[in-house]
Amino acid sequence: MSQLVLDKLKARFGAAILATHSDFGDDTALVEPAQWKAISTFLREDPDLDFDLPVDLCGVDYPSRGAAGRTEVVMHLYSIGKKHRIRLKARVGDEDMDGAELESVTSIWPGMNWLERETWDMSGVRFVGHPDLRRILMYPEFEGHALQKTYPADRIQPLVPYRTEEEAGVPLEKQAPFGPDEGMAFGRTANNISRAEVD
Repeated sequence: MSQLVLDKLKARFGAAILATHSDFGDDTALVEPAQWKAISTFLREDPDLDFDLPVDLCGVDYPSRGAAGRTEVVMHLYSIGKKHRIRLKARVGDEDMDGAELESVTSIWPGMNWLERETWDMSGVRFVGHPDLRRILMYPEFEGHALQKTYPADRIQPLVPYRTEEEAGVPLEKQAPFGPDEGMAFGRTANNISRAEVD
């Protein structure tokens, strides 16, 4: 769909573009992890590329790769104006996940904030320079990273004692998810039935 993007990446970054392919309209570049942020900046700022919409970011675990980069971080980008897309990949970490880190791209696309947090939480990839890298789906005391394929399915997590707001550092009072006329699982009440339904 956009060979232009891959060509420009190869011309600008040379050997840091480890591999590319274009299958069924999906253009993919496997990149050197050390160049992750520089390549992302180029994709955002080059006027011919203009990748202004971050679509997704996740980690995929390949334990058998070992030192070759156990976790593949996958980022999907789209350009609204140019109407092209690209998939960027980088392989990080060894069999013990040592070295599983990339520079954060939140300064380029603020919308990547929660996606980087989720990838850290579930896959164990650390994003250096992230403004608030902490778990987003699991609780702070959760041990391990649940989407790693070596995570035991029967693992028991530690019990977490009750905490006050002062100990937790965050408000514990939760907002009701629904208004008074929303979220009723069964039936309806007279005060939320429209006049059209009654007539």
